[in-house]
Amino acid sequence: MTTSAELLRSFARTRASLDGAEVTYWWSGDVYSWAPEEPYLRVFGFEGINVARLVQDPEAGPDACRLLSREAAFYLDPVTREILETWQDLPVVHVWNDPANQKWGTYPVPVTELGGQVCFSLEIPLAYPSPLPADRYPVHSAGDTYKALELFQFFADRADLAGPAAGVPATMSWTRMSPWLPWMARGRRPGGLTFHCRGHKLGSYAEVPERIRAHIAGHHPEFARAPEEWSEPNETSWTYFRKLVPPK
Repeated sequence: MTTSAELLRSFARTRASLDGAEVTYWWSGDVYSWAPEEPYLRVFGFEGINVARLVQDPEAGPDACRLLSREAAFYLDPVTREILETWQDLPVVHVWNDPANQKWGTYPVPVTELGGQVCFSLEIPLAYPSPLPADRYPVHSAGDTYKALELFQFFADRADLAGPAAGVPATMSWTRMSPWLPWMARGRRPGGLTFHCRGHKLGSYAEVPERIRAHIAGHHPEFARAPEEWSEPNETSWTYFRKLVPPK
């Protein structure tokens, strides 16, 4: 991994598969609330999947590619780990992001050597106009600017990356700091949420826990497969909520 192209190739084999095969990641963790003068609280469990395929992006150069993916994730009771339908008498809006695509160029991906492992780190600070402006969503919006911090780590064995396989086994961690979720109806109340999860690349979608597969099959069965073609813009929890609750 001495050039940016080699680095991207190794990351692509860790995150997905160079042969375009579908790759499923599963993760599990918890969501914590924070607010001034209040204790940190574990408010939800969180469990989800991402199903993706990697394709070349000839328009962007010989080493560029696109990740075509969908992701679904579910808020859980923090004790029983059951998928929630309501929270504090409010309907829960789960994560149904379709698409959740990415364009990859030959920019350097930060790498840390960990003995026999390699860790790829992605640190993504976000700040852009909120899809839910406060004047039109006073109960559901924390402000006119959506601000969050997404922190990903993907771990692969050096020995696997030295081999010829199109994709290699991998584990991952993900942390996100974000505003209150729109459906929590906290408005501009100070504070927000921290998501803390970990997971791994599965051998196939069939390895996703059965209750998650059943929930997806019963609500949005298309999330069991990766998209076939590029589309935009990406869906987020905020844009999905806007579709469910159009501005008045």
